[in-house]
Amino acid sequence: MSQEDSVAPPTAPYEGGCTCRQVRYRLASSPLFVNCCHCRWCQRETGSAFVINAMIESDRVSLLQGDIDMVDTPSLSGKGQKIARCQRCRGALWSHYAGFGTAVSFVRVGTLDNPDALPPQVHIFTESKQPWVQLPAGTPVMPQYYKASEIWPAESLERRAALLAKLAPPSA
Repeated sequence: MSQEDSVAPPTAPYEGGCTCRQVRYRLASSPLFVNCCHCRWCQRETGSAFVINAMIESDRVSLLQGDIDMVDTPSLSGKGQKIARCQRCRGALWSHYAGFGTAVSFVRVGTLDNPDALPPQVHIFTESKQPWVQLPAGTPVMPQYYKASEIWPAESLERRAALLAKLAPPSA
């Protein structure tokens, strides 16, 4: 075993930023879940074959320095998304989708200082993945989306339930 093999992966907090380093942010905990999306929208938006998103409660994301713009962007669902971008270099840092609104941030794992710390836990929309992309054995693969209740860890499902309870309108 090499020395690299014996080093434990980094744990929270995680820090990251944009390309120009004007914006810096911190994730206070591990994310709820990490997915790698291969849909054509993500391919077009990133100019790459996929995007890796770490879903985390937005109150666990702290802007440490710099300013961001929230840019309204179309999405496949038709409900759109808001992408947090550095005002200077325009790098995408995280998104908010219609399902959870601003309560959950989909952090672009590639903007972390150590993106190796958060590998995908599922590959989604693989029906439109680039044919030359080889998916790793042992990681779930979904032709489209998935049900969180079927693949998220118990702790993440508990955090999700708590978040949904906070978002639910008060009963009359």
